[in-house]
Amino acid sequence: RGRGTRAVTTSLVTGGSGYFGSLLVRRLVDRGHEVRVLDIADAHDRPPDVEFVEGDIREPRIVAAAVAGCDRVFHNVAQVPLAKDLHLLRSVNVDVTRLLLDTAMAAGVSKVVHTSSSAVFGVPKANPVLPTTVPSPMEAYGHAKLAAEWACLDAARDGLDVSIVRPRTILGHGRLGIFGILFEWIADGKDPIVLGDGTNRYQFVHSDDLADVCVLAAEREGPGVFNVGTDRFGTMRETLEALCVHAGTDATVRSLPAGPASLAMRLTAGLGVTPFAPYHWMMYSKSMWFDIEHLDDQLGWAPTWSTDEMFAQSYDWFVANRESTDDAAASHHRRSSKQGVLKLAKRVSGYLPPAR
Repeated sequence: RGRGTRAVTTSLVTGGSGYFGSLLVRRLVDRGHEVRVLDIADAHDRPPDVEFVEGDIREPRIVAAAVAGCDRVFHNVAQVPLAKDLHLLRSVNVDVTRLLLDTAMAAGVSKVVHTSSSAVFGVPKANPVLPTTVPSPMEAYGHAKLAAEWACLDAARDGLDVSIVRPRTILGHGRLGIFGILFEWIADGKDPIVLGDGTNRYQFVHSDDLADVCVLAAEREGPGVFNVGTDRFGTMRETLEALCVHAGTDATVRSLPAGPASLAMRLTAGLGVTPFAPYHWMMYSKSMWFDIEHLDDQLGWAPTWSTDEMFAQSYDWFVANRESTDDAAASHHRRSSKQGVLKLAKRVSGYLPPAR
């Protein structure tokens, strides 16, 4: 079926009902490919000609049925960092990846593209993060995603053509989760918060750009590791200031001391009254960005979206669809996170000092 070409293939997208998985499904369909989804629940917007396999991806028979007859596998299932159950975090992110790779190998799948995470690098010692930078995760989710990468590397050594794609923080139309809280605050004229002075440089990636990289990685013969982000980004403060200007709601970026605020995020998350995960309080005040030259060299790819453009588009989508952004049946990143005590912080945000 023409590996390394645009020939029609049958692709399995695990987690194809989630935010990014559903977008990737539509991208593959638009390119004329046959697509199958494996997920624990169906999505309301799944294209009618896309086959759906419902089931727990931890079950070998379910995985075997989903993989059968597929040329390519795009693996997007992940237990998100908010998981409190460390066994679940490990079993879904690591054990499932091993099961899927073994099943793909046995079924003669020609290519696997595994979506990993920039969390494998923790807080990097130096920026930009290079393709040669050694991962060094700092919390349970990052450790689990790195272990899944090791499983991919083992499978590649055993002869499976598998590539790893590591996105920076994902944005795009319909992307919610904790961003839903940020967009709500700004839409209501409440002031978003940075930690410290907000001068940390922070890179994002648009979901459309990420989907392009995944498709190109699938069409490229041979294993690879690809770090993906935009090439036009600034500091966290600049990013939120630009969004406030775009929104036109008089919201102003405010500042909290990084150390005490990070501790408060950690303590309130532990009590279950805020929607933060360890990566949030570790990274929100830190700088991180990928060097992406290798994506042009190996895939002929360059990002379409700048950070300001993707934030503006994501915000506009939220405003237009606000009434449907708290659907409890939707996947984590397709609904806004519950604010908890952040509702109180929203009321008093205007009394904090402006970011400087």
